[in-house]
Amino acid sequence: MSDTDLHYLELLEVGRRIQSRQLSSVEVTRTMLDRIEAVDPRLQSYVTVTGEQALADARRADEEIAAGVARGPLHGVPLAVKDLLWTAGVPTSHGMPLNRDYRPDDDATTVRRLREAGAVILGKLQQTEGAFADHHPAVTPPTNPWGKDLWSGASSSGSGVATAAGLCFGSLGTDTGGSIRFPSAANGITGLKPTWGRVSRYGAFELAASLDHIGPMTRSAADAGAILAAIAGPDPKDPTAVQLPVPDYLALMTRGLRGLRVGIDRNWTVDFVDDATKAALLDAIRVVGELGGTLVDVEFPDTTQAVADWAPLCAVETAVAHEATYPSRKGEYGPGLAGLIELGRSLSAMDYQKMALRRADFTGRVHALFQRVDLLLIPAMPFAAPTAARMATLGEDAELLAGALRYTCPFDLSGSPTLTLPGGQTPGGTPVAIQFVAPNFGEQLLVQAGWAFQRATHWHRRFPQV
Repeated sequence: MSDTDLHYLELLEVGRRIQSRQLSSVEVTRTMLDRIEAVDPRLQSYVTVTGEQALADARRADEEIAAGVARGPLHGVPLAVKDLLWTAGVPTSHGMPLNRDYRPDDDATTVRRLREAGAVILGKLQQTEGAFADHHPAVTPPTNPWGKDLWSGASSSGSGVATAAGLCFGSLGTDTGGSIRFPSAANGITGLKPTWGRVSRYGAFELAASLDHIGPMTRSAADAGAILAAIAGPDPKDPTAVQLPVPDYLALMTRGLRGLRVGIDRNWTVDFVDDATKAALLDAIRVVGELGGTLVDVEFPDTTQAVADWAPLCAVETAVAHEATYPSRKGEYGPGLAGLIELGRSLSAMDYQKMALRRADFTGRVHALFQRVDLLLIPAMPFAAPTAARMATLGEDAELLAGALRYTCPFDLSGSPTLTLPGGQTPGGTPVAIQFVAPNFGEQLLVQAGWAFQRATHWHRRFPQV
């Protein structure tokens, strides 16, 4: 098998080969470390590569597998995690130079659960400053492997780039306003934002506590289901992690789309996107119908106020999260994150309460819609393949930020789970994404729908040439 064949395998496939001993975890891990060394100087997706630890974990996985120990589909598979997730003894910067020397004493719950599932952690992935919109001026943003002039996404930019470029077999990202979905869409991969509370946030630096979600970024919906099954569930270290059992997503996914009611708001989703996104969405609607989904016309609650409220709501929570270092170390912050914090510090309690009440109203309307449908099908972004230059001031350009957030932040406000999938391409051959949305704790439906869609299409099997 050539290295080229290996590094673009889906997680579940490379896992099957490792667990059946066709390949060793050490062999695969060395291949990935060599590829990171050769390719990532151009892409800048990793902040820290933990090569020695990864090889030690790979040797342990091979020994366990040889002894008949079975930890599940992630056993022996090299993954990577966003740099806001604590990793014991390893620098965890949160995209912020002021944290460059921070080495936590504990793993984040998600990292610990990946290790318990037998995964090999290759390292920490680059992100925007504080997980907001822009990279810190001292940080080189990751380069989109589909084109050096293209946006790599925010804030889980390194997770999107590394997963797309074959520098890991899957990764963890976080999403507060769209930060799993933006880099998944921009880099042509699959990203699953779980329901708020489905995955523990212990050991994750905050952007905004009530909006932050942790989830998998992978090459397929099935791979996302495998990672989610490993990291989800109750956690005594995070009382907000829900006390619900975690479904066996892989066992249930083959139920597919047949019989599921899929809601389409043709005005909101088709009329406000560019031509490439519209074409991908219309084709996805066709595929869903052919796969047995029942298409239902719906009217989604108006998102105008929700999108407008997202930034100030986020800002207040971000100001709280950074209280220990802002404004005392204000000079070490970049302009985008500093501006968000200043906004949060300027708002009154009455301002915040009004927004909180509007959020509750909007969330109730979203939840009520799922009495009529099982899933929604919508765009991931209103425009395909934006350039890095266009998006460079996302955190400072309110109009651009609001446009980008139209199909993402409403579901952080409501806590709803979503799945972003490659669904087409631009005339220039770059990825275009679609998005399924499910009712709270409906991740099983997302994996089912994504699995069916990806069996019928080929978009997730297109890879950048790097």
